[in-house]
Amino acid sequence: MPRRILTSARARVRPFLFLLMLASLASAQQSAAPRLPAPVVLPAADAADAASMQAYVETIPGTSANYRMLPVPPGRFAMGSPDDERDRGSDEGPTREVELGAFWIGAHEVTWAEFNQFVHKLDLRDQAAGDAQRVPQDDFADAVSRPTPPYVPLDGGAASKDHPAVCMTQLAARQYTKWLSMKTGRFHRLPTEAEWEYACRAGTTTRWSFGDDVAQLDAHAWSYQNSDGRTHAVGTLRSNPWGLFDMHGNAAEWVLDRHDPEGYAALGIGPMANPVSWPQELYPRVVRGGSWDDDPEALRSAARRGSNEGWQRRDPQLPKSIWHHTDATFVGLRVVRPWAEPTAAEMTRAWEPDVEALAKIMKRQQAGER
Repeated sequence: MPRRILTSARARVRPFLFLLMLASLASAQQSAAPRLPAPVVLPAADAADAASMQAYVETIPGTSANYRMLPVPPGRFAMGSPDDERDRGSDEGPTREVELGAFWIGAHEVTWAEFNQFVHKLDLRDQAAGDAQRVPQDDFADAVSRPTPPYVPLDGGAASKDHPAVCMTQLAARQYTKWLSMKTGRFHRLPTEAEWEYACRAGTTTRWSFGDDVAQLDAHAWSYQNSDGRTHAVGTLRSNPWGLFDMHGNAAEWVLDRHDPEGYAALGIGPMANPVSWPQELYPRVVRGGSWDDDPEALRSAARRGSNEGWQRRDPQLPKSIWHHTDATFVGLRVVRPWAEPTAAEMTRAWEPDVEALAKIMKRQQAGER
């Protein structure tokens, strides 16, 4: 074949190969994108619009564990605490006007009865023993990375099944929400910090959702002054005005955001729609609500706390576990389900490791390494 004809043929082939490469890349990206299974039929969990959202109870398919989700209406509020609030932290301001879409949120913190299905693979154990039936969603849930066994027992056994699950890292909390999404066919994630405070306040502007009188705290929250040094069964004290339990105390709760000691200045001037400050480093990340081990001021609606390396002090592993905070016996989680359907990119960002070191360790563990 003459050289000029060969060159012309190559010129025509190169664009074709380039387009083929792009098509293959797009196909690979699509196959890697998260996809939810068909949801378990539950009419109360569906809503044509925010106004028609209802409370509902979801039983985790293939288990006996269940949880209640409450609707939170869309709205606007001032996130943070005013300059004159008593016991105000320097990271609680400046206040920012925030506008949020509608979402469902757990009526209480995730319990050990729910979380241990994920951590200890109780769903798979019961299936193997013939005590539970496999469900179609399990093909999706089985692909989710689960934690390695903890170095020390982290729950209190059967007696604590109704207590909030604690001691998980934010990554473990996020992977739990992914597993729960695959089990139910409905997208769950951690709340953003703005969503958490909006739900906690429930339309109030006081120090706590029940008012400013600290004498009323024991009726609404487990704190250092009444907890006897431990968590308690969820939902045993009074709820906030929107029916949410333990937003103050019992276990502090993971949110998606990083902790900025300078507060909300970096968020810009409001009103801001659905803000979230995505982490870029492992520490610090935000937990909200205070815990059984905290004084009353740490349980205020605007109070914030950042995670730190000391939460894994007793973990002897090198590197430290990406799943368990052995010393954070005061940190748990609560799940959120936004009414608006997320994109695949939004699902990935809410669930997957956001620090390269975490991603590498998780990939090794997926391959069977420690």
